[in-house]
Amino acid sequence: MTKTKVLDLQEAKYLPDDPKLLRDELLKTIMEYRYIEEQLLVLQHTFFVRTSEKYSPEDEKQLRLFNEAEEGSEENSEDTIEEEVTVIREHSRKKGGRKPLPKDLPRKEFIYDLSDEEKSCSCCGKELPCIGEEKSEELEIIPATIEVHKHIKKKYGPCDCEESKHDDGPEVKTASGPKRILPGSIAGPGLLAYALTGKFVDSLPFYRQEKIFKRIGVEISRATMCNWAIAVSLRLSPLIDLLWEKTLEGNFIQMDETTLQVLNELGRKAKQKSYMWVTIGYENKNPIILYHYHPSRSKEIPRALLKDYEGYLQTDGYSGYDEVGEKPTIVHVGCFAHARRYFFDASLLAKKAGAAHIALKYIKKLYTIEREVRELALSDDEFVNTRRERAGPVLEEFREWLEKKIDQVPPRTKLGEGVSYCLNQWPKMVLYLEQAFLTPDTNRVENAIRPFTVGRRNWLFANTPRGAHASAALFSLVETAKANGLPPYS
Repeated sequence: MTKTKVLDLQEAKYLPDDPKLLRDELLKTIMEYRYIEEQLLVLQHTFFVRTSEKYSPEDEKQLRLFNEAEEGSEENSEDTIEEEVTVIREHSRKKGGRKPLPKDLPRKEFIYDLSDEEKSCSCCGKELPCIGEEKSEELEIIPATIEVHKHIKKKYGPCDCEESKHDDGPEVKTASGPKRILPGSIAGPGLLAYALTGKFVDSLPFYRQEKIFKRIGVEISRATMCNWAIAVSLRLSPLIDLLWEKTLEGNFIQMDETTLQVLNELGRKAKQKSYMWVTIGYENKNPIILYHYHPSRSKEIPRALLKDYEGYLQTDGYSGYDEVGEKPTIVHVGCFAHARRYFFDASLLAKKAGAAHIALKYIKKLYTIEREVRELALSDDEFVNTRRERAGPVLEEFREWLEKKIDQVPPRTKLGEGVSYCLNQWPKMVLYLEQAFLTPDTNRVENAIRPFTVGRRNWLFANTPRGAHASAALFSLVETAKANGLPPYS
């Protein structure tokens, strides 16, 4: 039956008659099968396996069980990538016990004493001498409460003297009230800070806060809180503009983007993806984290944002940054972390330790050098020279290894994608050696994106573009505050 079926397929010209063409078709089919199989394994790891890209101690031990045939066959591989030795620093053992409560917390004292009868000597009746105290502390919380602040502005009419009757000044004088961020609103500054911190720091959607407020005795709808957020973001716009000016005045920006769904946007379907672009800049080494909403992921967005910028721009390998990165006033730096992810995925899919693990060892060596040199507390010039001397040879060996591998691995595999990514991005990735403030990756801006993505899991989408722009401004405020050690609520 099988033989007849093959003949039928040949007659129907599903398979070529030429053995060479048939072999090529078979190889193509096998590669396609392996590609689909790899994609399935990647999805299984994505949904069912821990997402950390770090190897656990158990993973490291498991890797050492393999006799890496491929690694052993690599020319000079054991000489160039040495077995790393973990050095345990000297330390003093900390005394056990409970961590003391913060001294800056307000405290109330409750004093417990014996009764007069208990303090009397059972023999002579004299009062017993007090010889000390036993002290202990416990934490208590006062649940959130809502109170009404009633502002009363005194008004004064004109005097009944003769001079006042002929005075052209105002007949009534009213005392000045407090300045309010939202005039005419019922929301005081504390309530606004509470609601906005809840959403943009603690990832509590307004519909959940609506229920919380109801439990403590007041009804505030989610629509009202949305309007507060938009109004506050507009009042904050001069501050956000100033932070962006300071960012552009600096000499280093990291940039990345993440998706956002906006339901009611003119000319767009609700399911279409919009984007939140995130930048980290520095003003006197103080980080400035800013979010920029736009419905597009086009190259026009970074080009418009960075049109007046001069300095270093560090991004991942997304092609949308290439045009702005080619400006003569900008030095475009790449990211080793994104390259590493291809090899990490390939190592998870590999049945034995091999080429992907070799690439990971090269990258690990670069990060070890980065950490060790930064721990030396050198001046900027000394740091750059020392890092270049130590990392340069490793980078050169890694590049030579990649150039050999490009012709040996299928391009449509995670390993092949990692090799291609590295070679395509290589001129950008090695630029981190130029300045002390540059690092091998864009992890700092990715960490800045994480609070937004955590919140997005809870509130899922923005209703309107105005809401998306408001979220961008408020996330900018709280994340910049956090990055500089300032409490967001304050």
